[in-house]
Amino acid sequence: MRITTDALHLIQGYFPRERKFSRNAWLFLLSTLIDGVATAGISLFFNLYILAQGYNRQFLGLVNSLPFLVGLLLGLPMGVLADRIGFKRAMLLGMFIYLITYTVVMVTPSAPVLLLAISVYGIGWPLYFLSTTPLMMTIAGRDGGTYLISLNFGLVTVAGAGGSLLAGLLPGWFAAALRVGADSAPAYRAVLLALLAVGALSILPLLLIRENRPPATEGPRSNLFGNALQALRTPTVRRLALPSFLIGIGAAILIPYMNVFFRAKFSLANSWLGVLFSLSAILTAAGTIAGPRLSEKLGGKVRAVAAAQGLSIVFLLLMGFWPGLLLAGFAFLARAMLMNMTTPLYSAFAMEQAPESGKGLVSSVLFLASQIGFSFGPFVSGFVQDRWGFPPLFISTAIVYALAAAATFVFFKGIREPRESPGSG
Repeated sequence: MRITTDALHLIQGYFPRERKFSRNAWLFLLSTLIDGVATAGISLFFNLYILAQGYNRQFLGLVNSLPFLVGLLLGLPMGVLADRIGFKRAMLLGMFIYLITYTVVMVTPSAPVLLLAISVYGIGWPLYFLSTTPLMMTIAGRDGGTYLISLNFGLVTVAGAGGSLLAGLLPGWFAAALRVGADSAPAYRAVLLALLAVGALSILPLLLIRENRPPATEGPRSNLFGNALQALRTPTVRRLALPSFLIGIGAAILIPYMNVFFRAKFSLANSWLGVLFSLSAILTAAGTIAGPRLSEKLGGKVRAVAAAQGLSIVFLLLMGFWPGLLLAGFAFLARAMLMNMTTPLYSAFAMEQAPESGKGLVSSVLFLASQIGFSFGPFVSGFVQDRWGFPPLFISTAIVYALAAAATFVFFKGIREPRESPGSG
């Protein structure tokens, strides 16, 4: 009863802040909501589609690694570009590249063309992704940024719940229409192309946003890169980047393969995979929306991030080593909620530490740090899976997650954080 009362107070305390968001904020939320539906469905079946085409897990690992390797190489220039052209334009450009290249990946019968397209995709999605947090901070203002970021993350995960649930049904529908097997490459391809078409609709509300950009930085472009290098020399930026680097390594070797793990260990059908990932998205949404209030209860974002990440490790290990589906599935849901609720909190904390003119730059540095692991982790994971299975991956991920939580707490526990108030944007 006490838990229920606290939950009601939490929700009631959150929404008065949320209602003060501006038209720009609502348009942004609508755009990412639509994209969240498509992205969740694509993520659910992309790995299975590659394997259904006859490729092995090492090739799958290469496919998953290449975009992150390109993002690693170009992450810093993309941040500079976003600061120069504006975060809205950067998101639109990134989305356009993403849609074109992913379409090529879905339709080409050639492995070299597939690898080339997925590499170019590595330019588009980081440009989109690293611009989202700075744009939200610009829209909502410094005081309301945390709440917009957390609400956005929560709504995207709710959209992901719907996307996963719907996507779980689509292979059967398309298989019947195409007269192929539900686990066949043509069925998965049809699902992925349909979801890409849905994702393209997210461009429309994004186009309607009116971005109030700060005055452009004058001077030659070399000065911008000089500022970027200077930022990398700043101790605060390096400390912000280290936990992202560690989390990236842990996530890269395991999280992209959760669908493969549950299919291989428990023989889950497509529809049940959709249900499981849908429930994960719903619980993650609840956690992220509650995240700002949790940070207030615990005395700041840093304490909330470290505590949630530390507790998630228990459920990570339970998921990996418990032999029964029911408890392993529960651990999967709990881990996802705890770990993902920290993402908007840490992003908002990082933006609070960044100067107004360099938010895109700091965002790109954190993005760059998180992508180092993804540039090689999925390929290493495919190699390990083929030889030793998933247990070494669960252990390794737990270790680096623990190091990340400890680093966050040790580096930033003494920083005084501003008290949040709603921004009108």
